[in-house]
Amino acid sequence: QVQLKESGGGLVQAGASLKLSCIASGRTFSDYPMGWFRQAPGKEREVVAVISRFGTDRYHVDAVKGRFTISRDNAKNMLYLYMNNLKPEDTAVYYCAASTSYYNDYARYEYWGQGTQVTVSS
Repeated sequence: QVQLKESGGGLVQAGASLKLSCIASGRTFSDYPMGWFRQAPGKEREVVAVISRFGTDRYHVDAVKGRFTISRDNAKNMLYLYMNNLKPEDTAVYYCAASTSYYNDYARYEYWGQGTQVTVSS
């Protein structure tokens, strides 16, 4: 198993930037494709961005494309989400997760962190 813990959330104004971090412990970090997901109040959890085991493949949903960037550092067991030009609609709890399958097999993200709150004011 892998344990995950997010950090870096906060309250910011629209247009600001944030960097979310997720540290992994347990099994070898590079064994897992990783992703960032978010859940806004009253909405279902949704994928934000995913990355393959060694970072060669990445996918960002259209709503964040060009503003957010997912990356990972396997040597440090770290996953990152760089968020620029934040909008009020980005307000959500952000979760990092590890997949037991391919990076784009969203049903197989089986290990989750506890989440970090991002709030963007207008």
